[in-house]
Amino acid sequence: MNTPDSPFLGQNCVTPYPKSAVLARWLWLFVQSTIFRWSPRPLHGFRAGLLRCFGADITGPVVIFPTAKIIFPKNLSLAPRSMIGPNVNIYNLTTVRLEYGANISQNGHLCAGTHDFKQWSMPLVTAPITIGRNAWLGADVFVGPGVSVGELCVVGARSVVVKNLPPLHICAGSPCRPIKPRPMPREPNVGVEN
Repeated sequence: MNTPDSPFLGQNCVTPYPKSAVLARWLWLFVQSTIFRWSPRPLHGFRAGLLRCFGADITGPVVIFPTAKIIFPKNLSLAPRSMIGPNVNIYNLTTVRLEYGANISQNGHLCAGTHDFKQWSMPLVTAPITIGRNAWLGADVFVGPGVSVGELCVVGARSVVVKNLPPLHICAGSPCRPIKPRPMPREPNVGVEN
């Protein structure tokens, strides 16, 4: 029988973040839910600028949809030509890095944090996520803490990625695993009309 003194999950749990980080998070939440969210869809550079103002490391042109959610801009690193699609949730309690040309399709969820369930207080545990050059995560893909997705990897829709994925592979499933090698993309037909 439970008593008022019985232990419970989350007992004595406190935020690991200083008050300044919590206040910055609240300010960003306000900006994200207003001018970031209300900005017209083509204004990717404007949204990148807002993220930079809050500490994001963004170099070159990127695509960030207005419905994307980023928890801590200072923990976001985007290389040129990377894309965060519609309704993507970047739960970046530590660094989340998208390399050159990496694409996260709609409703993706990159989660860089979890809790140590072996302790009653369930302290926060974080580990960085890296999405490699020109990797593509399909719709509704979940990526867990500490995962690296290899260069030119394709991750099938609704996959659950909890382990590193190799470069140049097509991967899918729950849990996600390599299915077969991925062929190199063909060169674009420059100057050729269809």
